[in-house]
Amino acid sequence: MVKLKISWKEKLADDKDLPKVIEINEKMSKRWGTGTCVIPAPREVDEIMSKVPRGKLLTINEIRKILAKKHNASIGCPITTGIFAWVAANAAGEEKAEGKKRITPYWRTLKTGGILNEKYPGGIEAQKKLLQGEGHQIIQKGKKSVIVDFEKSLAKL
Repeated sequence: MVKLKISWKEKLADDKDLPKVIEINEKMSKRWGTGTCVIPAPREVDEIMSKVPRGKLLTINEIRKILAKKHNASIGCPITTGIFAWVAANAAGEEKAEGKKRITPYWRTLKTGGILNEKYPGGIEAQKKLLQGEGHQIIQKGKKSVIVDFEKSLAKL
């Protein structure tokens, strides 16, 4: 039996019984401290990313803070939040390829420290072009592409 490939949009729509808030166990506490951690639903991450206006930016850490506050948790899960941002970006890439004009502006969501995400559709070059088109200046720091003074452009969501 041939297994059909699931589209990014289907992955985004599959909530997998999420969101859920879990206790931070002893193993996790070494890295994240104590308290609770929200594991978001993919669509929650996409919803936050979709609210970033032109010229503004967001980091994965900002998304995590919004999610933690929404769910009254100590932190938003760094792993699933990053994965779901990647899923949202690729789902938007699929929609763009289908000719849809209004897509989640994934290119405005950066890694920690204002670093561009090489895993987004089209890689660094595509993200760089879109961000420069919105007035952002990008420099190389070693192998990483970083937005200059990205903190000044963070969206207030």
